[in-house]
Amino acid sequence: MPTPFLHDDFMLDTKRARELYHTYTEQLPIIDYHCHVSPKDIAEDRRFSNLTEIWLAGDHYKWRAMRACGVDERFITGDASDWEKFEKWAETVPKTLRNPLYHWTHLELKRPFGIADRLLNSDTARGIWNVCNAKLGTPDFSTRGIQKKMNVEVVCTTDDPTDTLEYHRKIQTDATFSVKVYPTFRPDKAMAVDDPKAFTRYRKLLSTAAGMEIRTFEGFLAALRKRHDFFHQMGCRLSDHGLETMYAAEYTEREIKSIFVRLVQGKALSPDAKLKFKSAVLYELAVMDWEKGWAQQYHLGALRSVNTRMLRELGPDTGYDTIGDFEVARPLARFLDKLERENKLAKTILYNLNPRDNEVFASMIGNYQGGSVEGKMQYGSAWWFLDQMDGMTKQLEALSNMGVLSQFIGMLTDSRSLLSYPRHEYFRRLLCNILGSEMERGLIPDDIQLVGNMVKDISYFNAKRYFNFPEIVRTAEKTRSITAEPRTVSVG
Repeated sequence: MPTPFLHDDFMLDTKRARELYHTYTEQLPIIDYHCHVSPKDIAEDRRFSNLTEIWLAGDHYKWRAMRACGVDERFITGDASDWEKFEKWAETVPKTLRNPLYHWTHLELKRPFGIADRLLNSDTARGIWNVCNAKLGTPDFSTRGIQKKMNVEVVCTTDDPTDTLEYHRKIQTDATFSVKVYPTFRPDKAMAVDDPKAFTRYRKLLSTAAGMEIRTFEGFLAALRKRHDFFHQMGCRLSDHGLETMYAAEYTEREIKSIFVRLVQGKALSPDAKLKFKSAVLYELAVMDWEKGWAQQYHLGALRSVNTRMLRELGPDTGYDTIGDFEVARPLARFLDKLERENKLAKTILYNLNPRDNEVFASMIGNYQGGSVEGKMQYGSAWWFLDQMDGMTKQLEALSNMGVLSQFIGMLTDSRSLLSYPRHEYFRRLLCNILGSEMERGLIPDDIQLVGNMVKDISYFNAKRYFNFPEIVRTAEKTRSITAEPRTVSVG
């Protein structure tokens, strides 16, 4: 008989794989250390009106599939009703067989909605819509309710240095909510000097957030450091950077000061000056991370907004990004080596988007391990276009062959959707299937406790140890000391 779809042993092909998953990892909490979930939604415990609101809004993966299947943009990002958009998605789903969206979609209906007795298509759309919408109207399916239902322990959002973190503050002072929610420092706009006018606007935002005027490069760094300090007080222990490749040009202090003057004057920079400025800022931010004992994440390799017509119509981050083919090894080595020479290299997680770079990244981390920190350098989980069965498998294989898999800090959602937590389950099932198969083939010892403990570490405990998240401050008295309004002063 054919194996049923999405049964309890989905993806678990052997007895040992099933034992590893169900005994050692299925019940472990989730540490989602990189995502794009809205802290406002968590703070306000948002309830979603319907499945389109929580599931389709902002999901570029689904949008790309719908476009590929000829769905008009009106039903994707346009003015169609929420039901019409969901109906079009339901019609698209059967056409996505062998795309990871088919697995994600049905896993996300199974957990947390409990729908496992039918597949999503045009015939089942109305029934699934009604069942899910009814549940979304209950407290168990509010933002916080879903996180509790999915056994989420830690959430790390992605936040600009100018963010007030007011919603994080609200969450932290709410003793009724057990999930820990931490900000992540994402300073990409501090290096976005390709558009001088946009950089000027950002400099003013940073000035306001830091409560200080910014006229020089020293003042610019002082403002970033002030925000870095504030994020640390608010529980942040991670930075994150989305870059095409690592910025690691040689520069002098005098050059950077001169470049900043040109930026203040609103003048365009040469390509060489842009690279030097980005290199200088990225280095200084890495030193800040090292000083505070943070982990730093680098997502490398995305070529963004390649469809200029749709960029004009819809703006960025709407599903028109792709895998880039930038040089990565040499600038990455230069950047890490500079920090290592000065003994200022923080815990670092590297993510690649181009699969050709798997072995480059997996081998690169081995050059900078040490300092008595287990797994200090991490080859991050398969990212974006690669977070599917084949991509995850290849990432695990590269890490196993060129690094130490047992030190891996595991999976994350990297998602804006609250329904993406089953990606952790998907990853854990895949990991158990790989290891369970090798146990039964005699490639690794048939020692269930040995391998099971490794699975537990990769699924949960390594991340818990690696990030060393603080306990959330939950008293108003302590919170007041870190939320005072900034006072504008003149520095640099």
